[in-house]
Amino acid sequence: MHVPDGFLDAPTSVATGAMAAAAVAVSLRGARRELAGQAGAGPAGAERTAPLAGLTAAFVFAVQMLNFPVAAGTSGHLLGGALAAILVGPFTGVLCVSVVLLLQAILFADGGLTALGTNITCMAVVTVVVAHLVFRTLLRVLPAGRSTVTASAFAAALLSVPASALFFTLLYAVGGTTDVPIGQVAAAMGGVHVLIGIGEGVITALTVGAVIAVRPDLVHGARGLSRPLKLRVGGALVDAPAAPAAAAPAAAPKSSRAVPLAGLAASLVLAGFVSFYASASPDGLEKVATDHGIDRAAEEHAVADGPLADYGVSGVDDERLSVGLAGVIGVGVTAAVGTGVFLAVRRRETSRATGDEAGATDRERI
Repeated sequence: MHVPDGFLDAPTSVATGAMAAAAVAVSLRGARRELAGQAGAGPAGAERTAPLAGLTAAFVFAVQMLNFPVAAGTSGHLLGGALAAILVGPFTGVLCVSVVLLLQAILFADGGLTALGTNITCMAVVTVVVAHLVFRTLLRVLPAGRSTVTASAFAAALLSVPASALFFTLLYAVGGTTDVPIGQVAAAMGGVHVLIGIGEGVITALTVGAVIAVRPDLVHGARGLSRPLKLRVGGALVDAPAAPAAAAPAAAPKSSRAVPLAGLAASLVLAGFVSFYASASPDGLEKVATDHGIDRAAEEHAVADGPLADYGVSGVDDERLSVGLAGVIGVGVTAAVGTGVFLAVRRRETSRATGDEAGATDRERI
């Protein structure tokens, strides 16, 4: 559902750019707390979160290359906001999808450069906010358990997609560059993106369920899933004593690496091999734009002649190899950029916390 240049007028594009910038700024502050608090307490636990968040961004990039058929002549692909929010937290999730959208726009000519703010607002902010609210609401009202987390992830992802599509329709009603019947566009966008949302829900639920089955502690949305062991003492239930830190199994670091390595391998296989077999039909927005004349004012992408434009490597004649190489490059760049961003965010939070502790110690001495 990448919006190209020319669909919205300049004032609307500027407004959505401001909205996206504000959302990213807020998310940077929130992500510091999420990255510092995930994967266990202390620096050792927080040290693993930045690469995991970078890997989440890379996985979203890979799965977005896999367009799946949803109706006659229409396809859809993962938006990824719900998946990222559940795996690494809503603030970090906004940043994950924003990194993906930025790299897609400047490297792969997917999504307009002037429309980058619109795409971040629709595909990162709206999807994450809607998914997070739905997910947390369901967790509060349904019985606790792994199956509840997976089912809630499905529902949150499903609803986030038509919400994003309808938000774009609202933006088009305000600043669209062609005169089209907005009611018909809203009905078409909502209908086709409900179908795409089902696919998004399935992918999100399968991914979240797979990670929970192996390492539930790595899933932000599954925090508190495992409750402390209770012992009955004198007729009352009390928490069992925690195991000594020294008793932690030596194999923990290996298990900590297993999920990231498996995720990276899956991302490379999906983007480097499976993507060649993705549906060639236009996605939901492209189909609606063509059917209703929204694309009449579309502009050519500024990097349409770039070396990786349209997810192919320029100069490589073999289409299968070209698409595969572009996918592998995309996964690698997204993982590297995402990890770098999240390491910087986490280190800033760690430095701030260290500074606060030092200041408190100095005040105590005084």
